[in-house]
This record gives sequence, structure tokens and C-alpha cells, in this order.
Amino acid sequence: METDARKLSWKSLTDLRKRAIARIQDGESPRTITRTFGIGERTIYNWLALYRSGGWGALDASKRGGRPALLDAKKLKWVYRTVVDKNPLQLKLPFALWTAKMIAHVIEKKFGITLSKASVCRLLSQLGITPQRPVWKAYQQKPEAVKKWLKYEYPKIRAMAKRMKGEIYFADEAGVRSDHHAGTTWARRGHTPVVKTTGARFSLNVISAVNAQGEFRFMIVKGTIGAVKLCEFIKRLVSSTNKMVFLIVDGHPAHKSLAVKKLLKELESRIRMFFLPPYSPELNPDERVWNDLKNNGIGRLVVSNPEQMRKEISAFLRCVKNAPSRVMAYFTDKHVAYAS
Repeated sequence: METDARKLSWKSLTDLRKRAIARIQDGESPRTITRTFGIGERTIYNWLALYRSGGWGALDASKRGGRPALLDAKKLKWVYRTVVDKNPLQLKLPFALWTAKMIAHVIEKKFGITLSKASVCRLLSQLGITPQRPVWKAYQQKPEAVKKWLKYEYPKIRAMAKRMKGEIYFADEAGVRSDHHAGTTWARRGHTPVVKTTGARFSLNVISAVNAQGEFRFMIVKGTIGAVKLCEFIKRLVSSTNKMVFLIVDGHPAHKSLAVKKLLKELESRIRMFFLPPYSPELNPDERVWNDLKNNGIGRLVVSNPEQMRKEISAFLRCVKNAPSRVMAYFTDKHVAYAS
């Protein structure tokens, strides 16, 4: 049932407006607010326009008039839905992520209103839209395959593992480069700090497996990780436990090679392999290991030679192995919580 704001006292209406706008700034969508408060969608955008033009004081129901907003309710609604519901590529823009400059461009093109970067950032904040690191998904990913995995395939694997008293591991491979850097450092304003490193570049490849109970296994490889190295890792993984291993991996060709199939046949009483939906790395908890290593480990060091790099990677991954709570934390991300 929709609330008739005209029948509310000024005090009640003012309180309603401020609570609605505050919740939008906390990240709730205007659509959700309209259902929660029982108000029309046009009403909530009118309140947003008032707030944008005069701040919290403009929401006082006893006040009338004032400077008209450049972006009225209809325009604010368009901005919100464009940024939240659309990808810039859909508007034939050259970049896949929204930037303040790009949003200012589409507003000017649509309404003929020029806004500075600061004004755009303030506008987005008032709409409850914040800059966030996106989760990348391949356009080849099939949503129906992901739904099938989450609803049917993985629950079936879990039930099988429980029945056979086995362990479910998620495995993945990654390459680590010496010139990968992460994080920030403090410096005088206007003076970009410089971290001096060797001009040489070198890399190592790593394969690992995690489970939701905090177990972690890894192997550092010099050179590429093909079928031979994968077979070696599988043998190590199986020998590290007396339980049946249910190993979940992506569809990399090495995982489906003849050598791996032959090994799995030989070890069929100890291990079974399953495959994630195509182009769905976000469903693999082991991906979080590489994020952790690159952002909190090797990405914060000055690496001078390959041997040092190997030692640093090994030391970091051993710390992970000895911290079950850290491994279990990899399963708390919303995209992999299904496996926890």
C-alpha cells in the first residue's frame, strides 16, 4: 500500500524523507526504498533532487521554493539506472568500467548539463553509488551452466563425498611475475614515490588445491604446468591424505589430457575429478590464493633474482598452509560461499 505523503505532518514527512535518503546513501536501491516505505518511485527521486540541490535542510517539509535542481527527479532516475543497470559498452563507449569522466560525458550528451568530476562523484555518493573493484566474467560464460552447477552438480558432488567420507578440493594454476606490484605507500603530496627494482623479469608457475576445512597443498613449478606436472601434483595430493579426493578444476586442456585421464584411471579408488562450468573462475575458491599471494605477498616485495622469488613464494604459501583459518577465509567470498 502506497503512503499518501500529503496526509503526514510536516515533522513526519521530513523524518520519512531523511530516513529514505540516508538508506539510499547506505547502498539500498531506490526501488527497494519505494517498497519498504510505501512511496512512489517518482517521489523518491524528487526527494533525491531536493537533497542534491540543498542538502539535508532541503528535505524539511515545511520549506518551499528554493533554487531548482539541474538534475530533476526524472534525470536522476535515468542516471541511477544507467550506471547501475548498464555497461558503458552498451552505450558504445570505449571502456568497460564506469569512470566519473565517462558519467559526466553521458549526462552532458543526454541532458546538455556539464558537471565537473567532483560534482559527478558527489552525485553518485548521494545516489548510494560507490567505486568498487568489479568481478570480471567472460562474455562466453553461460549463466544457465552456472545455475546448473550451483543447484544440481555441486550438491551432487558434495553428497557423494559425504557418503564416501571423502574430501573436496578445488585446484588451480597461476603464473607469478617478478614485476607484479600491489598496494600503496605514503609520500609527499604531488611527488610520486619511486621503488627501484631490477629491470630483469622472471616468473614462476604454481599449482595449488584448497578445501573448506582449511587444508592447502601447493607445488612450485619452473616452466609451464602441463600434463606431466599436473600428474605429479595429483600424486602428491592423493598421498597427503588417506581419504578419497574429489578434485574440482577448470576446463584447461592439461586437465583433460590423456596422461591425466590415464592417471585418474589408475587411482580411481583414491581420486575423482570434476569440472567447473566454462569461463567461471569466480566459482573457484583457489583463485583467492593467487589474489592473496600477488596482493599481500610477492606484490609488496622488491624481487632481485629468481631464487629469491622462489623462496618468497614458498615462504608465503607455507604460511598459508599453516593457517587453516586463512584458507577457510578463501571460502567466505559470496561467489564461492556455496562450497563452504
